Amino acid sequence: MLKKFLLFAMLLSAAGIFAASFKKGSKVYVSVKTAELKSGTGFFSDSVCEVSYGDVLTVIESDSKMTRVSPVSKPSVSGWIANGSVTSKKITKKSGSAVNASSGELALAGKGLSAEAEKAFKSSGAKLNYAEVDRMEKITVSDSDLADFIKEGQLNGGRK
Repeated sequence: MLKKFLLFAMLLSAAGIFAASFKKGSKVYVSVKTAELKSGTGFFSDSVCEVSYGDVLTVIESDSKMTRVSPVSKPSVSGWIANGSVTSKKITKKSGSAVNASSGELALAGKGLSAEAEKAFKSSGAKLNYAEVDRMEKITVSDSDLADFIKEGQLNGGRK
């Protein structure tokens, strides 16, 4: 009985980690290279504005998947962003200081990856084609093309 209770408690705790939401009025920081604030929570909602790594946002409301925010630099604008694209951990960008890292590297560092980790992985003998990964990261698909793909493939809007 105790084992079942402990297992249930661990599962409940794990669910809480993945179902994070943010407190109204708190500050969150963009933890990805760039993201679009959307007018609604739907994937194809209109874009309100673009935010970048390290931008500070004020939480208006939040649930387990999406948070409505307002950029501190544009308080009259608000929109929805995926919780996975923001963090409550403060990200500081020193103005005027030279940084020898791309915004992509900064975003990876914000997610817990670093140039040192990549170097260590490369030296482990694994043969990966990083040039191909870089090429694939540059591929973009417009929302209208994606919507057409979903419709033509009868994917039901990505939901069952």
